[in-house]
Amino acid sequence: MRQTLLSVSRSRFVYWLPAILVAILISIFSTHYFSDRQTAKVIIPILRYLFPFASVRMLHYGHVAIRKLAHITEFGVFSITVFRGIRAERQGWRWTWALATLLIAVTYAGLDEWHQSFVPLRHASARDVAIDALGALLAQGLVWLFAMWRSNSLHNTGSSGASAAH
Repeated sequence: MRQTLLSVSRSRFVYWLPAILVAILISIFSTHYFSDRQTAKVIIPILRYLFPFASVRMLHYGHVAIRKLAHITEFGVFSITVFRGIRAERQGWRWTWALATLLIAVTYAGLDEWHQSFVPLRHASARDVAIDALGALLAQGLVWLFAMWRSNSLHNTGSSGASAAH
């Protein structure tokens, strides 16, 4: 019995490992090494090279846009990996899994911003939490679309598969 519980715990951990790794990566991105001052040293010269006639103001807007797209992307990936952890070995899609995923992602976004309030060169921003939530929500839309597509593919080929939506 003990061996079985240990085996089940280990297999469930495998499903959560990607989410844990992405959460660690998000925490690294929340350090002073990835503050706007630091990323500007890399992003602005690249933008200046790509758009040599852009004004300083346009380069600044481009830098901000890239940073906000990074928020959407990282929390989108986090959302997908959390969904995978929640779903584990089960198949398909359930709105309860998606809702739990969104709650975890938004909570982590809030904690991440709170953490940034203690980091030099960083600050907490409710707007960034909203942007992170948008990334998580968009990713859950993609997860749902993929589940619907997969469900239709399985049904069209005559395979027996679990229903994608419950």
